[in-house]
Amino acid sequence: MMRLDIVDRHAKISKDGNYRLVPLRDGMENIVAEMGFQVVEGEAHSRYRIPPQQRIANALSDLPREVVDELPLKWETVGSILIIRLKDSASPYLDRIGETYARELDMSTVCVDCGGVSGELRRPEMQVIYGSETTSTRLENGILYRFDVTKVMFASGNVDERERMERLDCQGETVVDMFAGIGYFTLPLAKYSGAKRVIACEKNPESYEFLVGNVSLNHLEDVVEPVLGDNRDLPEGNYADRVLMGYVQRTAEFLPKALRIVRPGGVIHYHDTFPVDTYMQRIREIFDDACPGGYEILGVREVKSFAPAVSHYVADVRVS
Repeated sequence: MMRLDIVDRHAKISKDGNYRLVPLRDGMENIVAEMGFQVVEGEAHSRYRIPPQQRIANALSDLPREVVDELPLKWETVGSILIIRLKDSASPYLDRIGETYARELDMSTVCVDCGGVSGELRRPEMQVIYGSETTSTRLENGILYRFDVTKVMFASGNVDERERMERLDCQGETVVDMFAGIGYFTLPLAKYSGAKRVIACEKNPESYEFLVGNVSLNHLEDVVEPVLGDNRDLPEGNYADRVLMGYVQRTAEFLPKALRIVRPGGVIHYHDTFPVDTYMQRIREIFDDACPGGYEILGVREVKSFAPAVSHYVADVRVS
């Protein structure tokens, strides 16, 4: 019946005593009756009342139990692209898994996140297991982010910080984003905060290409100035009212440059990862060493968990 396209795939098979009730597409009653099946009338329940996680598990129930039990229950989407994480035990079944997730979640492409991002250029480790289109557009809080999920990262866990950039009062300011990427913080700040000029520096050529495209996509050409290159090569001279440092683990290496471009009284938004029980001490140590002229910590926020007992924090620091 499935092969003949007789069954309504949007409704679920139900049970009536020892019988199974298979929902039919409109106009298929006579064909089914000629095949020798009894046709009855009744209420068909949408298969979409079943959670997608359960539908996926049902469709893959013939795979080894340890594979089915470890199928991801959460995922990320970028347009019609789905991103999941899988255990090593799933490796022999990637084609089946990709096709099933794509069908049940109505996605055109399924990718496996194999290990987050790596290297100074923050390139993702991504494997396509279904489909071929890897570039799409994500709409978030009125901002359009277009990018290729196999070439550049998108930190969905930073959504609260991107929203905070919208709420900053940067009226008339010159802002430097030292690690702009595809415009993660640049775009919401440029669109909503009132900044006069945002200099967005990005070293990865592929990220830079999408940054330029996203500036145009969001009609921010009059505010954002994209710069391709190492932020340590930016002009100096204390011209920035505010500096964004959206990087982690090696951020302290770039702080001396930030201090040479921020004006006295300006603010640095310093991102980094620290143990949860010593984060404030570590932030003070870093700024004590780099900023002997004085500074004031305006606030510290936890952006997201990074590892056991380690979190990603952002410190808002005013330089004296």
